[in-house]
Amino acid sequence: MTRPTPLAPLARFAALLLAALFLHGCGGGPSPSNTARAPAAVIHDIRMWHAPQRSRIVFDMNRRAAFSAFNLDDPARVVVDLRGVRLARALPGAGESGQFIRRMRAGAQPGGVTRLVFDLKRPARYAIQQLPPADRYRHRLVVDFYPVGRAPRPQPAPPRAPGDELLVLIDPGHGGEDPGAVGKRTYEKHVVLQIAKRLKSRLDRRPGLRAELTRSGDYYIPLRGRTRLARRRHADLFVSIHADGFTDPRARGASVYALSQRGASSETAKRLANKENASDLIGGVSLLDKDNQLAGVLLDMSMTETVNQSLEFGREVLDELKKIGRVHSARVEQAGFVVLKSPDIPSILVETAFITNPGEEQLLMNKRHQNRIADAITVGIARHIAKHPNRYANR
Repeated sequence: MTRPTPLAPLARFAALLLAALFLHGCGGGPSPSNTARAPAAVIHDIRMWHAPQRSRIVFDMNRRAAFSAFNLDDPARVVVDLRGVRLARALPGAGESGQFIRRMRAGAQPGGVTRLVFDLKRPARYAIQQLPPADRYRHRLVVDFYPVGRAPRPQPAPPRAPGDELLVLIDPGHGGEDPGAVGKRTYEKHVVLQIAKRLKSRLDRRPGLRAELTRSGDYYIPLRGRTRLARRRHADLFVSIHADGFTDPRARGASVYALSQRGASSETAKRLANKENASDLIGGVSLLDKDNQLAGVLLDMSMTETVNQSLEFGREVLDELKKIGRVHSARVEQAGFVVLKSPDIPSILVETAFITNPGEEQLLMNKRHQNRIADAITVGIARHIAKHPNRYANR
């Protein structure tokens, strides 16, 4: 029997080491880049919005993250676990929590999990979704809270009887997590709500007219939800109030738009329709949510008559806006605005000015100019109705 030499174990170790090095170089072993833990996703901002029947908390993140959620009772709370996520800022205080949330807490859990706890004022339903980057936003985790139980089906308003006041539904564009166009000093969503409230006040003082708002605060309503409100309330006219924005700060002037079924009347109208229709992407609502009833009616010839009435309506408002300042387009433009697709309600969209123009932004923030805009739209509405008394008497 041959006795092994003292060098044999060392030789075997060397051979194994060389084999390991060879496999590592050929990709047969784990590399440092594969074993290193991926950097945590970062929550760099938290925003909250409160609508009459919903509270929304938006967590802005630099990338997507895995999450799970569950609710607990006694006391009522909702727990959201985020894997591989860290908070870069403090949670909002109780004063910002709205009607559902008493307070928010955060803590670390094993395995690199950040736990968010929503202590509730009362039991509530919740829904969680992750939204992809849109416009100025990156990735977002959105948590919505709703009242418990099936939401009551909104009851349509009773049809208007002869002699009743005509209803003008005023729609302040954007809202909540969708700021609209952004100026140097303010957001579109804020100035259009102020103008809309001034317009409502003026219309309510007109004999035979009354006005309602689609939103009365800083929260978002889906575009098709706005048209459904108009139909449910049997509105006679629909006016959506906006402030335009463009990359060139020299762009200026007011514009009025009506729906087009065939295409945009100009490149400007096409650009603007694309911008306004993207609001649902920012607000976290799918544009694929088609209303089958609406889609069917849009194919009906009655829509053509409604569009013609909208053009007449828009011309009266545009003529009044010309009296208080520059207009961007001398005619009523047309494009496929989702918010104007009420099949039997004359509907227009008013771009009051360019918020990205420093001079016009200053005007939009000025109460006197807001009053002038509201006065111009009011006169345009009243003159349009006066020119077609039989049409509106029979609605």
